Amino acid sequence: MITSVSVESARADGVAELLQLSNEFTLALYPAESCYLLDASELDRAEVTVFVGRDEVGAALGMAALVDKADGTAELKRMFVRPEARGRGLAAGLLRAVEAQAAVAGIPLLRLETGPLQHAAIALYESRGYERIPNFGEYVGDPHSVCYAKTLRAA
Repeated sequence: MITSVSVESARADGVAELLQLSNEFTLALYPAESCYLLDASELDRAEVTVFVGRDEVGAALGMAALVDKADGTAELKRMFVRPEARGRGLAAGLLRAVEAQAAVAGIPLLRLETGPLQHAAIALYESRGYERIPNFGEYVGDPHSVCYAKTLRAA
């Protein structure tokens, strides 16, 4: 059972394991050059907010990061839920937390990149109002990337 989603350090208990599992999952689907994964040191930067979902005993079940681009946009990065915790609403809870933080920070546009083989992720994003956009930034020209954006309402 998921009991909390909170802002935590990228070095918090259980986060390293989530990052490793996420790396393994992504690298099993796509070539390494198409995997745009931030590591713990990149997630520790001031412009990044890390959210961790935990169960009733404190085990880290999933995570997501909000990267403020300081240009009126932010990017969702490192969204991942452990396989055994999927289907219980944690990804949606993480996404709500990221969107709420972006809105409070006055960021009007949240963008993200995912892969075309991640059907559950795409379905989640589309169900939450994200619309497909042309690939942006480092994802331009990468056939293993699909990008989405959502305009947020100020909190």
